[in-house]
Amino acid sequence: MGEMEDKSRVIFGNVMSDKVVKKAAKSKAKYAKKYPDDPDVSYNARIRKNPVIGDSLGVMDIRLEEGESEAPFDEEKGIIVGNIRMGFGHYRISMAMASCAKALGYTPYWLDLNSFPKTTCTKVISAQNDLYSLGSRMSKNPIFNKLVWEPVNYEGFRALSYNASDQKNAELMAPVYQNIPKDIPVIGTHVWPAQAAVHAGMKYVVNAIPDNWPMALHFAEGAVHTIQCHNAYQGYRILNGMMKKSVCKPMPNDSLIYTGHYIDDEIVKNIEKDCARRMSRKEKNAPMRFLLTIGGAGAQKEIFAAIIKYMLPLIRSNKAALYVNVGDYKNVWDELVSEIDGMKEVSTEHFEDFAEASKFADDALDGDVTGIHGFYHSDIFEAVYITNLLMRSADVLVTKPSELAFYPVPKLFIRRVGKHEMWGAIHSAEVGDGTLECRDIPHILQMVDMFLKDNRLLSDMCEAIKVNNSIGLYDGAYKVVKTAFGLRG
Repeated sequence: MGEMEDKSRVIFGNVMSDKVVKKAAKSKAKYAKKYPDDPDVSYNARIRKNPVIGDSLGVMDIRLEEGESEAPFDEEKGIIVGNIRMGFGHYRISMAMASCAKALGYTPYWLDLNSFPKTTCTKVISAQNDLYSLGSRMSKNPIFNKLVWEPVNYEGFRALSYNASDQKNAELMAPVYQNIPKDIPVIGTHVWPAQAAVHAGMKYVVNAIPDNWPMALHFAEGAVHTIQCHNAYQGYRILNGMMKKSVCKPMPNDSLIYTGHYIDDEIVKNIEKDCARRMSRKEKNAPMRFLLTIGGAGAQKEIFAAIIKYMLPLIRSNKAALYVNVGDYKNVWDELVSEIDGMKEVSTEHFEDFAEASKFADDALDGDVTGIHGFYHSDIFEAVYITNLLMRSADVLVTKPSELAFYPVPKLFIRRVGKHEMWGAIHSAEVGDGTLECRDIPHILQMVDMFLKDNRLLSDMCEAIKVNNSIGLYDGAYKVVKTAFGLRG
């Protein structure tokens, strides 16, 4: 029995049934047949500076293409951030890792396994990503959401049998790492880059788990796993509920580490200043700034529309201001402007020109902001990173409780997309930097009113953020990077 087969047959000492193992093998065979396996292809690994976040975060891209690299691999200070484009969340976590790696003096290499269209790896990931995006959009239907989407996200992904199939599929992704030096540490911000790295023989792999609802989906045995929340530790450690009512054998102690939240260096080091600015604006009765950021599946347009319609009179009277980042979904902005009477007249568009949008975000830190400001970028790095820049000058971030639930900015949580996300809102409310999850429009608008009219809500969150910062709650990305290099001894 080979090493790769073992990862589907035995997971942390828990033996899978023959039925589960056969199903996992069948899943791999299906993808290998549809996207012919490429284990014998030797992909050239070329390094080039990332054109968007190369300067700010020190990021170098790893591309599988012919040509000379702009620099050789730095085998002493280099660290690979392995990720996939699936929504915006995994990119955002990767940016946090890269930012903190740079701050600690390392060179972050960006490896997006979903960006090499000629490889079996990307074809397999893209096929699964398309299904997930479709499910996210269909989850707006309450019947589909209740009967299909939430059960799949909450219990389906929780099962060890799901991880068994993932492990087999990840074998098809390993060739991407073939010509990358094996001694360079790898941080996977999605489980597939971590699993693929282990299968490829990368020696030092950290699997940065994004969710605090324990799911076997996130296991990459052979890697060190990190988590952001104490409340998830025991669930992951004992594989709670992952074989239904059976008691599972636990993860080894050294396979799971609590780190705290994965947050960018430039955000963490400015927490005190940014909270002070928020309270100063509140005291001066300046327009309260709400940042609405749509997820990568584009599933929250209707909620955005209701918020904007409600807030238009407040925006016109300079009691509120809006940042609306539609990411790379320009159609969402166009539909909002078309559907909402009067929105266009108070809106300024910051489209495609990332330098201009970045300057706006920087000027807004200490300058005045009125009206609605829309942001759209077709480049995925720009679409994701502009939210990071805008949140520093925002008073309230309006978001579903996904990866943004962990960021040190006051948050208003709208309806989740997948039941596993509810734990992000629960955790944020417990540590005091966000609201409960508001699952319908009336409760969302009630919370908007509370932020605007109740000084205590914003001030309490800002104070909680400062206290959390003082105990290192937002230092998780630094600790993940240190953990990765610590594996080398």
